[in-house]
Formats: sequence, C-alpha cells, structure tokens
Amino acid sequence: MKYLIVGLGNIGEEYRNTRHNIGFMVLDAFAKASNIVFSTDRLGDIANLSIKGRQLLLLKPSTYMNLSGKAVRYWMQQEKIPLENVLIIVDDLALPLGSLRLKGKGSDAGHNGLKNIAELLGTQNYARLRFGIGNDFPRGGQIDWVLGHFDEEAMKMLPERIETAGEIIKSFCLAGLNITMNQFNKK
Repeated sequence: MKYLIVGLGNIGEEYRNTRHNIGFMVLDAFAKASNIVFSTDRLGDIANLSIKGRQLLLLKPSTYMNLSGKAVRYWMQQEKIPLENVLIIVDDLALPLGSLRLKGKGSDAGHNGLKNIAELLGTQNYARLRFGIGNDFPRGGQIDWVLGHFDEEAMKMLPERIETAGEIIKSFCLAGLNITMNQFNKK
C-alpha cells in the first residue's frame, strides 16, 4: 500500500520556521527520525519511507502554499495513490498552539493551500492533520501572523508536538483514519 503524506509550506529561507510552514517542519522531523533525506523532484522535495510494508511518499510542495494542489495531484497520479491514502499536514489558526486534530474531510476554513487542493482534486474529502498555530494577532494581522516566526517559548514546546504529529502519521498509515482519530483527537 502506498501513502502520500504532504506537509504544506512555502519554499525559501525567509519562510523557514514560520507558522505557515509547520507542515514542512513536521515532515523534516519525521524524515530525520527515520534517517531519510529529501531530494528535489518534480513540484517538490520528496522522500520515500517504508513502515511495516507500507510505502510512504513524503512531499513538501515547491509550488508555494497557494498552488499546493498541483503537486498533490501530480504525485497522486504519478504514484497511483488513492485519495483515502493521502494525508495533508496543515497549519490552523482556529486551534491553540500545538493542538493536533486529524479529520477525514472538511472545508478549507479560508486556508489557501487546502482551497487549491480541493479545487484540483475536485473534493474536500481527504484527510488532513491540522496543527494549531494559535491566533494571537490584532485585527487585520492574519497574514503577518501566519508568515511570522514562532517565538522562543513556542520553539521550546514544538518538538514534542511535532513528534506526536509523526506518531499520527504512522498510525494513519498502519491503523487507518478512524482508529487514529479516536486515539489522538482525545488528547
């Protein structure tokens, strides 16, 4: 069985460790813990990993956030990965910092990366792991917030939450969506 695990973010040094790039941060940590490295390929950086007979293709799109669907659709088609085996890791303003919520479907909630994925896949019925980045910004400051860097306090707590996100990825691939949601969404 093949799985496509996509961490959303923006390429470029100026976006490194920004709230909007939490998807990249999760996949970087997941790859490092698995002793694998990313290589640049079509529409993104990819890495391959095998876990108990499951083949995982990790993808960090190079299309910038707002065109993420292009990379997701390409790699789904290229690797013949069914929609139910796709997991998108995305930042979420509606969740407190560090909160993790796995969902099997849902709206884009104003997130341009999710909006583009839904447009190009023709459905919102794909799994997403929502990683809370909080919303402690003044009115009209949303763009600066998501493109801003995590503060020192957040950077101290992130490794543990990112590690938990890695456990969710493994569980999604090995135990399935429903069991994983029941296990991790309660925490």
